[in-house]
Amino acid sequence: MAVTTLDPTSALVLIDLQQGIAGRPTVPYTGAEVVGRAVELAEAFRAKGLPVVLVRVTFAPDLADTVPGRTEAPRPAAAPPAGWDVIVPELQGHEGDIHVTKRNWGAFHGTDLDLQLRRRGVTQIVLGGVATSIGVESTARAAHEHGYHVTVAVDAVADMDADAHANSIEKIFPRLGETGTTEEIVKLLG
Repeated sequence: MAVTTLDPTSALVLIDLQQGIAGRPTVPYTGAEVVGRAVELAEAFRAKGLPVVLVRVTFAPDLADTVPGRTEAPRPAAAPPAGWDVIVPELQGHEGDIHVTKRNWGAFHGTDLDLQLRRRGVTQIVLGGVATSIGVESTARAAHEHGYHVTVAVDAVADMDADAHANSIEKIFPRLGETGTTEEIVKLLG
């Protein structure tokens, strides 16, 4: 379903737009394109006095706080380089923004994101970020389960895997909420 409305108590939640992730090769948009659209969305939300949430993922230097459990994907052998978890400069410097640090794929589990949103009366979240099929999708699923209306800015998300991105955009997000372009969302903010 295409985006039809934004609640007056919406928040923008941007996932993992940080130095070590936004600079990776992504499809169908580059990290720079996603960041540019995220900035456009953030400016529009801030202009309306609506919350902007910047979510980053990080881990302890010894990786002791990485998610346990068996996976077929290899675990990191060493900590990422210093500064990899710093939010991109284009989104920094706005005193009213909410900062959330996660250690999982999704931004709800193990963080105070739900508390921060509920304290502000937020009923809808608009999502953007990298990677579509991991951090963004996990957060969208949890937001739906928490009872938020979910909208995904389809041109403000990208992935390292084209098929995974397409699956999220075409099959998953329409079951969790609405989707729209940055332009459509900004227009609804009026």
